[in-house]
Amino acid sequence: MRTQSRRRPRALLALTAAGTLLSPLITGCWTGAGGTGSGSHSINVLMVNNPQMTELQKLTAAHFTRTTGIKVNFTVLPENDVRDKISQDFANQAGQYDVATLSNYEIPIYAKNGWLHELGTYAAKDPAFDQQDILPPLSQSLTAADGKLYGEPFYGESSFLMYRKDVFAAKNLTMPAHPTWQQVADLAAQADGAQSGMRGICLRGLPGWGELMAPLTTVVNTFGGTWFDKDWKARLDSPAFKEATDFYVQLVREHGESGAAQSGFAECLNNLTQSKTAMWYDATSAAGLLEASGSPVKGKIGYAPAPVDRTTNSGWLYTWAWGLQKTSHNPDDAWKFISWASSKGYENLVGSTSGWANVPAGKRTSTYENPAYRKEAATFADITRAAIADARPRDPGVQPRPAPGIQFVGIPEFTDLGTKVSQEISAAIAGRQSVAKALRNSQRLAAKIAKEYKGR
Repeated sequence: MRTQSRRRPRALLALTAAGTLLSPLITGCWTGAGGTGSGSHSINVLMVNNPQMTELQKLTAAHFTRTTGIKVNFTVLPENDVRDKISQDFANQAGQYDVATLSNYEIPIYAKNGWLHELGTYAAKDPAFDQQDILPPLSQSLTAADGKLYGEPFYGESSFLMYRKDVFAAKNLTMPAHPTWQQVADLAAQADGAQSGMRGICLRGLPGWGELMAPLTTVVNTFGGTWFDKDWKARLDSPAFKEATDFYVQLVREHGESGAAQSGFAECLNNLTQSKTAMWYDATSAAGLLEASGSPVKGKIGYAPAPVDRTTNSGWLYTWAWGLQKTSHNPDDAWKFISWASSKGYENLVGSTSGWANVPAGKRTSTYENPAYRKEAATFADITRAAIADARPRDPGVQPRPAPGIQFVGIPEFTDLGTKVSQEISAAIAGRQSVAKALRNSQRLAAKIAKEYKGR
């Protein structure tokens, strides 16, 4: 990092503000050679610690380094921590890391700021990678305003509803082919107590712009709300935003998991796996974990599209993708790693070693044409692909938006804004304040951001 006396770029302040709440003592897990700089035929990769990434970490030495001679030093951190560390290193162009896991939220912003190396040129010279095989919504979401590609997806996802088929059968409940949120609430009430200690539904309540606010914003969209209207007027005090938030908070308080205010993706995954909840609305990528060999609920889960109210669909669009830092000393080696990690060959490797349900899917057309994958992922493959294809990041609600995004607003300030708003609403879920008060506080925060953007 540069000297403390030098002002941080404004975008860095916005992107790292959420991280100021975290402990400064961030530690990571390393494999390969030590050191903080990339050497000859050695690259440093900073990535999130989700299960599919840690599987990649385990396979790299034997299947990438052995073939290419390129040693990969991994730093693996929880999501909030990794975002903070990436934003600091890339904004300062410190070059400590060659490659990092970035999402379709960060990549257009980072590219605009000149922090990323464009990847389209590399992909064009690497026919084996087959860029045309990448699902168009993901390629589009990783393309910046200049029309150039700046990220390659490791996996892609939308959101859908997961439910216990055996529990529904025992209670004579039927999941509609295209459920509304009101139908989901009614089903949650009927599924409460279906098994000892089981609640009707699990919904994220853990503070974080990428935790609680991800599913809640999709509910806001389909109820007719928006964070900002096309003229950059903050609308968190609108009737539709309040109705959606009231609905979400009431549903999780009445029929949701215990400790909901501290429950995120991981906690809801555990609750569904351990028969503590009958339904869960979240990322389509969860299906591979639920259907993995050894999962106690393998074969027991049904999948339905993201619930709606006023829109025809409401699933989000998200990808963990690879970004190459502009100041990388080894960009050619870094591309070789990116190409391998996002390749058809890597998917085949995971399928043959860990099972096809564990493949980092949601990014390639060929995945959904692969007989081995389709057999293993038969219950969720088609609905996942349809959810990704139907996602509408530039038109997710009932009114025009000033910035792209379904479960986020595509501006640098959203990390800080979304996190602060999530803290207000999580407090309402915990019963520490009313939804009305949470949204009054949130509206004031959003209005400050809106003021900066009006007239641009």
